[in-house]
Amino acid sequence: MRNKRIFILVLSLFFIGFSLFALEKKKKDELYRQVELFSSALGMIESEYVEDVSYKDLIYGALKGMLSSLDPHSQFLDPESYNELKIETEGKFGGIGIEITIKDGLLTVVTPLEDTPASRAGIKPNDRIVKINQELTRNITLNEAVKKLRGKPGTEVNITVFREQENKILEFKLIRDIIRLEDVKEAKILEDKIGYIRITEFRENTSSQLKEALKKLKNEGMSALILDLRNNPGGLLDSAVKVASLFIEKGKLILTTKSKNSRQNLTFFAKESSPILDIPMVVLVNQGSASGAEIVAACLKDYKRAIILGEKTFGKGSVQTIFPLSDGSALRLTTSKYFTPKGSPIHNEGVTPDIVVEEKKEQPTKEPSESPQDIFEKIKKEEKEPLPKKDYKEDIQLQRALDILKALQILSLK
Repeated sequence: MRNKRIFILVLSLFFIGFSLFALEKKKKDELYRQVELFSSALGMIESEYVEDVSYKDLIYGALKGMLSSLDPHSQFLDPESYNELKIETEGKFGGIGIEITIKDGLLTVVTPLEDTPASRAGIKPNDRIVKINQELTRNITLNEAVKKLRGKPGTEVNITVFREQENKILEFKLIRDIIRLEDVKEAKILEDKIGYIRITEFRENTSSQLKEALKKLKNEGMSALILDLRNNPGGLLDSAVKVASLFIEKGKLILTTKSKNSRQNLTFFAKESSPILDIPMVVLVNQGSASGAEIVAACLKDYKRAIILGEKTFGKGSVQTIFPLSDGSALRLTTSKYFTPKGSPIHNEGVTPDIVVEEKKEQPTKEPSESPQDIFEKIKKEEKEPLPKKDYKEDIQLQRALDILKALQILSLK
């Protein structure tokens, strides 16, 4: 009887192995068929196309199309674009200062970066860029858009945006500038010992800069904190993890990443030896808060370490990895997605605030009647004056955060 069971087990394992082998063979056969199809198309172009085209241009074009078919954040980077990406990570480049993505098939502003030509002109998160220098952006790739928007400081670039919430077409004439990415800004005591810190992006030195800012405010008597992550497009994953670690107990889970290959799944835990746990916090977020900003907000929300206030965040919760290729080009490939400590997805979901407070917006002059795609067929022009810098007392979300922290301070004294 025992031998019979062993025989059945071995036979079952054999059939499982054979099935997996057959499945793998079927996948490989399908791959070979598709590669043969690609090769045939390549040969047809070479022999029949009206003009001579280099193999390099054809392969690069195919790679761009292949990567763009995956998701808005994966892309093929030719050597020039890959070099531009490396320059950007150094924290200084010429441009207008916006983080962009492809959303619903349209070139979309994630957020304007703080104190740049884009933010000073009044460009807002979720603005749809429909023209760059009078050229329609229909079917444009992120790589192509970045090339058009960047350039030498002092040169001019004109963009046309469609603002859905106001049903308006807006024209912006921008002068490119050196974009210096500063992470931690405006560390100050606002009133009643309530500190305020804005983080504009997560880069290599963000956590150390934040530590210094927190130390400064502590020395000034800070007893509560507003952490402003509005219009923060994200940045380095490790940096966002380190920032979250400053406010939660050591050893607690900050986030997990999940990949197709389970062996590549990662978990990130708080490692800060002396986090700040003794003061109440409010974290401000809006539609321009993305990626790393969402990681920090979601973590502090899950552990009830801070009250999250503002608007639902952008919903960019995926990890892109750069894979250099032999000729100096590279693949920027989405390899995993973020999940909060409670296991909630961030990608396409965003982070919903504990207290929703919308920014003051202009009322549309009429009901929207055109989809963003329709805008490519009918472009209107409207003048747009630069927005004046607001005093913090005119900031509705910031004022609500101050009111909440004042109330918590009063309760703690009773």
